[in-house]
Amino acid sequence: MSQPEQAGEPASSQAHSHTHGLAAAGVRASARLRYSAYALLILVAASTVFGLVWLWPDYERVSEIAERASYQTAEVGSAQGEVLGIEACETPEVVLPETERNQPVPMLPACQLLSVGLLTGPDRGHVIDTEARGTFASSGLREGDQVQLTTFPNNDPSQQNVSSRYGLSKNYEVSGVIRYLPLAAIGLLFAAVVIVVGRLRGLLALAALGVAAAVLLGFVLPALVAGGPGLLIGVVASSAIMFVTLFFVHGLNLRTTSALIGTLAGIVIISAVSWVSVQLTRLSGLGDETSGLLSSMVSEIDFRGLLTCSILIAGLGVLNDVTITQASSVWELRAAAPQLTRREIYASAMRIGRDHIASTVYTVFFAYVGAAIGALILLYLYNRPILILLTQEDIAIEIVRTAAGSIGLVLAVPITTAVAAMFVPAARQDGERSARATEQGAFGGVSLG
Repeated sequence: MSQPEQAGEPASSQAHSHTHGLAAAGVRASARLRYSAYALLILVAASTVFGLVWLWPDYERVSEIAERASYQTAEVGSAQGEVLGIEACETPEVVLPETERNQPVPMLPACQLLSVGLLTGPDRGHVIDTEARGTFASSGLREGDQVQLTTFPNNDPSQQNVSSRYGLSKNYEVSGVIRYLPLAAIGLLFAAVVIVVGRLRGLLALAALGVAAAVLLGFVLPALVAGGPGLLIGVVASSAIMFVTLFFVHGLNLRTTSALIGTLAGIVIISAVSWVSVQLTRLSGLGDETSGLLSSMVSEIDFRGLLTCSILIAGLGVLNDVTITQASSVWELRAAAPQLTRREIYASAMRIGRDHIASTVYTVFFAYVGAAIGALILLYLYNRPILILLTQEDIAIEIVRTAAGSIGLVLAVPITTAVAAMFVPAARQDGERSARATEQGAFGGVSLG
């Protein structure tokens, strides 16, 4: 009689008990892992709340800075008008000296003479003639379009123009094009497409977008204006946005938890790489006209910190996309192949992730190149060596932005995939598919997604 039979227990029963022992051990290990992840997220969430409280801007100081930086004075105001007529400005004849006859004729800025009916302001109801130059003359203005006007006093005889001769109280200059209706139409079309295709998930995504905008407008911008540390502001704001939006849009489950952990890891990586890169490349953060103008208006802003904050926030959306996709891939692979081990799940999901990495790097690169295409053309026309062009601050900023964001995105893929593979239910030897709640990665067996 064999040993198992002598013990009064069949061999098959002993093997079955051994299998259940391994499964129980796996369940205990998985439970410990989940609780460790929950503890980590609670710690990060508490740190995020502390960071928000610590870095929260002093709005009174921000208001003082904004008032000091404002161009609006008692004598300079604004008004709105409607374009009633458009004529080409008379182009003066350019006569070059004898020694420069073979040189290219200098290009004059585009110019249009506008007849504008005033809709607001002290001269409402009157019609004025004013010139539109540069970008305004090249924007395709038509009769019926509305424009923003800057008003100036006309009590200086040396500065009086046609407005004074018609008895108007102000002089007027075109300062912008009013685009409320087309922008609203484009926004509504975007929202409609998202809701029709994404349904409830799309609606939740739009609500999360509103939350992100509120964090940026209510915390990030005022904190930067007040002179707060840009890197910490970016990290705290990104963490807060991801905690709210991920769980709100994708549900409170292990799948989303995996994506959140990967996203937080990506935020840390992008922050570290961007900070080191800015220090090594000696970037000032004043690489464009807007930053230069802002530096002349507000002395409190740390522009190097502002640059690192902008690099982090610029990569946040793509980072979220990568981590959510990878976590979903792991759970879908488990649902399709319950018999695969976690190591096999990880390997399969990483094959998907590598394709995603390639396409994401292209996406980030072309997005930044598209935003800087004007600067690239300008530098290209300088006809200087390419290596010299790459060291120009405005180009170097885009290189650092692309590289730092891409490094964080690429490294977030294996991190998210590994975390999701550890959270996913263990392999089922009998090949039976998991229940839907398990596929979704429910907390404690109860789906909250």
